[in-house]
Amino acid sequence: MRRRHRDRCRGRRSHSDPVPSRGRIGQERLEGPARTLRSASPGNRDRLSGYGESAFLPDATREDFARAAWAALDALDIDEAHVCGLSLGGVVAIAMHAAAPDRCRSLIIADSFAAHPQGQAIYDRSIAASSDMRGLAEARIGALMANQDPTVRGQVIETMSRIDPEAYRLGARAVWLADQRERAAAIRTPTLVICGDEDAITPPALSEELANLIPGAALDIIAGASHLANLDKPAEFNAAIDAFLARIETR
Repeated sequence: MRRRHRDRCRGRRSHSDPVPSRGRIGQERLEGPARTLRSASPGNRDRLSGYGESAFLPDATREDFARAAWAALDALDIDEAHVCGLSLGGVVAIAMHAAAPDRCRSLIIADSFAAHPQGQAIYDRSIAASSDMRGLAEARIGALMANQDPTVRGQVIETMSRIDPEAYRLGARAVWLADQRERAAAIRTPTLVICGDEDAITPPALSEELANLIPGAALDIIAGASHLANLDKPAEFNAAIDAFLARIETR
């Protein structure tokens, strides 16, 4: 049995764990106090399914993504984590909590949902377009981002273009066909739900629904941000996380 480091606060080693929705998108956008938390992406090359630097796992499900994220933290000898996920990452964050609620110090779920009313249609369109990932990225960048910075947009397009089409299809199934309303209602972990007010992919109404499902969840709608709220408004995104973590750490 692995021996874990202990801290005096909660009896376990604690950690901040961003769960990115698309490879490495946005990881460089942690600034300020949020940056001081030790941060680990679950990019375990042997366990995830083709996103970022991870190896492809055939037929991976959102539960496989959640197990892979916890396995990545196990490899770092980390028991508890503040789990933060955006889009697909938010769906995986809910699955991570379902798999190991006692290991979640908090949940931060951004531009995501418990169930998407148009999920099947979005999934079908995603599958149809997935044979040309660069074309898909270029076609969707306007919906993904309000930020007009060509450098940031170019980074997002390049990152999406490198996703293996088969991996993208598995990710699309994991996110768009998810119905985790019962799981969300069972969450008793401190939770922050974030959404950009211009997000047309996962509109604020879905974040409001998610926050209403989770007892005591806080909701922060970021003005002028779209689906990738962390890239559109990084200062506001990080400030919301900082304020949330400050509140829960003083309890």
